[in-house]
Amino acid sequence: MNLYSSGSRKSGDVQIAVFQYITATVFLWLVAGFWQLQVQSPEVYEARAERNRIKSLPLLAPRGKLLDRDGRILVDNSPSYKVLLSRSRAAVRPDHLAVIAEGLNIPYASLRAKLDRLANTNAPEYQAVIVKEYLTPQEVAFVDANRSAFPELELIRSQKRLYPRKGMASHVIGYVGEISDEELDREEFIFFEPGAEIGKAGIERGYNDVLSGVDGSRQVVVDSLGREREVLRIVEAQPGRSLRLTLDLDLQVVAELAMEGRRGAVVALDPRNGEVRALVSRPNYDPNEFVGGIGSSSWRGLMQDPQKPMLNRAIQAQLAPGSIFKAVVALAGAETGVLDDNFQVVCRGGARFYGRHFACHLRGGHGVVNLQKAIAQSCNVFFATLGDKIGIDKIAEYASLVGLGRATGLDLPNEAEGTVPSTRWKLRFFREKWYAGETISVSIGQGALTVTPLQMAYAYGGLAMRGEWHQPHLIPYDEMREIRPGFEPPPPVTPSLDRAKVDAIVNGLRGVVSPGGTGMRARLPGQDVCGKTGTAQLASMQYTAGNTGSELRDTAWFVAFAPCDAPEIAVAALFENGEHGHLAAPIARDVIKAHFDKQQRIEWSKRMQPPEPRPVSPAQSETASLLEQP
Repeated sequence: MNLYSSGSRKSGDVQIAVFQYITATVFLWLVAGFWQLQVQSPEVYEARAERNRIKSLPLLAPRGKLLDRDGRILVDNSPSYKVLLSRSRAAVRPDHLAVIAEGLNIPYASLRAKLDRLANTNAPEYQAVIVKEYLTPQEVAFVDANRSAFPELELIRSQKRLYPRKGMASHVIGYVGEISDEELDREEFIFFEPGAEIGKAGIERGYNDVLSGVDGSRQVVVDSLGREREVLRIVEAQPGRSLRLTLDLDLQVVAELAMEGRRGAVVALDPRNGEVRALVSRPNYDPNEFVGGIGSSSWRGLMQDPQKPMLNRAIQAQLAPGSIFKAVVALAGAETGVLDDNFQVVCRGGARFYGRHFACHLRGGHGVVNLQKAIAQSCNVFFATLGDKIGIDKIAEYASLVGLGRATGLDLPNEAEGTVPSTRWKLRFFREKWYAGETISVSIGQGALTVTPLQMAYAYGGLAMRGEWHQPHLIPYDEMREIRPGFEPPPPVTPSLDRAKVDAIVNGLRGVVSPGGTGMRARLPGQDVCGKTGTAQLASMQYTAGNTGSELRDTAWFVAFAPCDAPEIAVAALFENGEHGHLAAPIARDVIKAHFDKQQRIEWSKRMQPPEPRPVSPAQSETASLLEQP
């Protein structure tokens, strides 16, 4: 009995000792935690506790509107909602994600991938992620009805971008979308967070910093279930600045309608200051499809479309200019002295240069041709002979002078430069010498020469101004001074040209739109229009002879300005596979007509306004009062 009692006592003592050690260990652990919490780094834990109690919600800044030159709205905003997801909460409740994805009509894999992608960045865990933008009423109701079940969701107000219908001016305006991981690494987007919306193309991209504004924030106190209890602080958002463009909505609409069902581009600008009045590229795309994120299948369809709707043909289509280049060759000939008043060529329907026959478009020939007749009737033999005498390097020099072979500087991203060949160019890129026979092709706008519609509108605009080229732009200079402090407009390019020689070229361009000229379809009653047709081959005549597909038809060009002696507007029209240059002339004509019709309406409106009352002198006032007395 004593032995048993002694053994039981020892066993109990061991259990008590073990309990005491465990208690002491737990106590020391608690003391150490208390020490770390209260003494060693209290600010860290205070901040964590504060985050659990205080929630900061973004107040998204409305994006600035886009207006035409008269203040008419091109791009607007409408009220909408976005939903945020707290990553820290979602990490501990992964079972919620499937239900949230279903309720918000988001593919679960897409939602999971977005969270995983953000987790691999340096973004803090407490930073919420935008799960979906521009919610439908049903999706807003889902979030509202499940606030207690899914406290990790938060609904915030936003603005939905509204673009013109049917993609009007889409290649000018561009579109917005969610910032990508690659863009987050760029310096220009240093202040943007994952999920932010930025401009992706066009003016939206080029002036994103002006249009974006600055987001605000709203700090609220929440309970353990994430329910809002008190508003602590509100920092109002600073809306983005609206931008007025140089585009004229009236001309833009006419240009869009003129290109309906066609593939090509139209550029209209004011040669007096470089302001772009209309810029159209067809086929186009609808920027509204990008609002809220475009689906992968839709994006793939746009990228794989053989018509290339995402290509801004006005500034990116690099094609042979055909006969519209002849005015540049004429300028080179006149300024170098090769082309004088006595220069004439006999055209018999073609001519042979360096062992190759070059045909003229008029099989019977033009007979004796001078400069005015050569331009008006687009004689290939005349300009092939002239170009052969000038030489490729002088042609390239004057092509560069009028703005070819380089970007014009238009304030849109990704403008193409085109190609102006020369002996140095061929040696650099092909390690070959330039052959004289190649100059003949370039002289009539073929060969390795490529241009964009914008470049040709710019080139002809400068000729119309008799040697004064103004850089094209889409934001008026007075607007630029407000958004870019210290901005100064670039000076016009004004090379020293012989005015009389330029006038002779302009007279030839006037003849194009006169009876007997190749561009008579561009005539306007009561208006003095100058222009030039151009037809550029896409393939050799031997190849196209056995192929009747429309995709091999020649490219049709027409460039014009008016009035000839006091130009107000210059227009370049590109009609891909239009086959003949004169078929592009009505496109430019309609835009020019719209410009002058609007000017007439403005003048008529001014005349119809009642005259302002003239100030009445004291003597007249006294006389009037006497006459009114009985």
